Amino acid sequence: MMKYVLALDEGTTSARAVLFDAECRAVAMAQREFTQIYPRAGWVEHDAVEIYAKQCSAMTECVAKSGVSPSDIAAVGITNQRETTVVWDRRTGEPVCNAIVWQCRRTADICDRLVAEGLSGYVSEKTGLRIDAYFSGTKLKWILDNVPGARARAERGELLFGTVDCWLLWKLTGGVHATDRTNASRTMLYDISADRWDDGLLKALGVPAAMLPEVRSSGEVYGYTDVMGVRLPVCGIAGDQQSALFGQGCFEPGEAKNTYGTGCFLLANTGETRPDVKNGLIVTAAATEKGAPKQFAIEGSVFVGGAAIQWLRDELRVIERSADSEKLALSVPDNGGAYLVPAFVGLGAPYWDMRARGALFGITRGTDGAALCRAALESIAYQTDDLIRVMREAGLPLTCLKADGGASQNRFLMQFQADISDLEVLLPPSPEATALGAALLAGLAAGVWRDRAEIKEKLVGGTRYSPLMSAEERARLLDGWKRAVAACRAFDGN
Repeated sequence: MMKYVLALDEGTTSARAVLFDAECRAVAMAQREFTQIYPRAGWVEHDAVEIYAKQCSAMTECVAKSGVSPSDIAAVGITNQRETTVVWDRRTGEPVCNAIVWQCRRTADICDRLVAEGLSGYVSEKTGLRIDAYFSGTKLKWILDNVPGARARAERGELLFGTVDCWLLWKLTGGVHATDRTNASRTMLYDISADRWDDGLLKALGVPAAMLPEVRSSGEVYGYTDVMGVRLPVCGIAGDQQSALFGQGCFEPGEAKNTYGTGCFLLANTGETRPDVKNGLIVTAAATEKGAPKQFAIEGSVFVGGAAIQWLRDELRVIERSADSEKLALSVPDNGGAYLVPAFVGLGAPYWDMRARGALFGITRGTDGAALCRAALESIAYQTDDLIRVMREAGLPLTCLKADGGASQNRFLMQFQADISDLEVLLPPSPEATALGAALLAGLAAGVWRDRAEIKEKLVGGTRYSPLMSAEERARLLDGWKRAVAACRAFDGN
């Protein structure tokens, strides 16, 4: 009988569950959106209890609607929004506060102090990252320093820390406190070369080691959970972007993907050797199975990708559904000279400007909702092109970009990406690459698939977009984007 693998895909705006068969096909999916909390300008929070409840609800619905018996499911995999920080009571399981989301910029001042103390080089050497409020370490410090009694409780061993994968695993398994290398590598606390929590960084941020989870490979048995009365192994965990890299079959050095989600994340596999990169890129751990050689990846992160379209939908009400953005953008011949720089929570790579704020340039009396929608979609492609450019400068001559994520289904965006970056964009047969990566890691550990070679044979097909824009038009548009970004950064949002 064909075995199935269940992937829990806990993202920034929704908790999803996807059931895959042995041919890597998604046979059922369920999704639950959860609350986005904005206590102050630049602050973003989630209710970790709500996340768990919504994830369980999505999991149950997915299995029920599939018609598959839970006893035919071989394993469960988890993939998650990275860097988002949860701290909870070891005994009661109650979070001490809302989760601080990766987008949150409240710790910018902490980062400034770390830079002033001369820790930039040390952080880069140990973690592959740069000092930024994006990563978990300063969020954890903020919780310990600002939640009444948190630091004393942590020092007494009463509190646990984890990213969202760790939180879900702890809840699903009844107390397994562990994470994988990909998520640990995003905390700004983990030595990715030595594969251990770094004592120097724990001291610098005042983090008690007893709070930290055990770090394991991305594909091995972590524990067991109950799915509709059946005991199933949880044996795959990877942060969403490394999971998508695995789900796109980017197993070899030089293979790259970009996930178009709430943010955009371009990763290129660099193999077993840790690369030495500059130009605003960072190094991160790639997902690997237990017993396999560890691998690294170069990453560039865009903080606001699809979130710009959600902004048009939810705050400005220019569109009713995110899917409407494609038709509206195509209703005008161009952007009318308008450029949106969606630095709502600062700018990520290659700028790493924590204090930049969003701005709209080049507007006239004739700028309407369609032009704004087109400018928003174009901004996603421009930001991705910034990453492609610095990766090329770093010696990675990308000739094809594998794309996934919800916004990758927008045909206008994919064609504009191919045009503005002058390279082919390839979409897989299914947009569920992030969930598929977690399923593949879990399925390999559970014996559903023999090895990566078997998986590669199944990851074929898809849609290809080729560049059609003239070099002159491309240069003109990119010049406008560069000027818009420079003007945006000249305004200090604080």
